[in-house]
Amino acid sequence: MAVRLGVKEVAKEKGFSMGKLQRDADVVYNTVKRMYTNPYHVKTTETLGKLARALGVSPGELIEEVADTAHETHGLKDTI
Repeated sequence: MAVRLGVKEVAKEKGFSMGKLQRDADVVYNTVKRMYTNPYHVKTTETLGKLARALGVSPGELIEEVADTAHETHGLKDTI
């Protein structure tokens, strides 16, 4: 199984732009940008916790298990 982060989807649902999420979570903008463009890019649990707190959800709500081949389909095999 691979792990896919749903940060972009949850942020959109809650009305957060990348900039607002970055500021509210107190994380580097490029970290948020990378998670938006590559949902298979996994950061530290600390970063995930900060993002979840800013979005008002549990960290588990930002994580989705997908088949190993899902990220390979998007040409992301070597980025994990």
